[in-house]
Amino acid sequence: MIDNERAMELFRKYRQTGDIKIRNELVENFIWVAEILSKKFSGRGVEYDDLLQISSEALISGVEKYDPDLGFKFTTYVTPIITGTIKNYFRDFSRTVRLPRKIYLTSNKINEASAKYYEEYGVKPTVKQLAQMVGVSQEEVIEALECKTTISLDAKAVNKDTENTLKDIIPDYNDRFDKFEMNDSLKVELEKLEPVERDIVELRFLQNKSQTEVGKILGVNQMFVSRAERRIIKKLKEALS
Repeated sequence: MIDNERAMELFRKYRQTGDIKIRNELVENFIWVAEILSKKFSGRGVEYDDLLQISSEALISGVEKYDPDLGFKFTTYVTPIITGTIKNYFRDFSRTVRLPRKIYLTSNKINEASAKYYEEYGVKPTVKQLAQMVGVSQEEVIEALECKTTISLDAKAVNKDTENTLKDIIPDYNDRFDKFEMNDSLKVELEKLEPVERDIVELRFLQNKSQTEVGKILGVNQMFVSRAERRIIKKLKEALS
């Protein structure tokens, strides 16, 4: 792997000459970024090799467009480009995936029940109420909502620990953690977190677990995870601002 100074030299030379050999050398040098991000998003119904191909194409595009005189590292520049490309692929891919018939039928029933409830009472039903109206378990309701959004994510989901909205208990595939640039400063700040906070970052933002799932893994309730998550994001924002 070439060092940063040599990389900047090659980027400048490539911008001057457009030499494909130089571009390919830079792509080969930074292919690890595409590999890491592909692994991060693998296991969601798309093979790693497919994600790596998509990520590599985004990396090539990033190399071609990067200006070394902008004042920041290439990895900082290209990471959100690759991440955005992968997420766009998942959005397009999800439109072509047929839902299992059972989930599809449950989603339709939930949609109808939610509309009727709202028309009668003027508020959205909870997951518990939807489960009773449709005649399925709360877990089946949540599964259907994760596969196909049929009611607002602001609808209340009631459990024995607390009352939360659906967006608090289902996995966050928009990944708020991606709002932070993956740079050296962030890595330093992550190392300063408490061990349990680092575990929450790993489970929530890298493995895309829901707050409820994280709570079960760590042996705490969902409210603890929710508060810790807000505290972590606040810490990182303040440290990196």
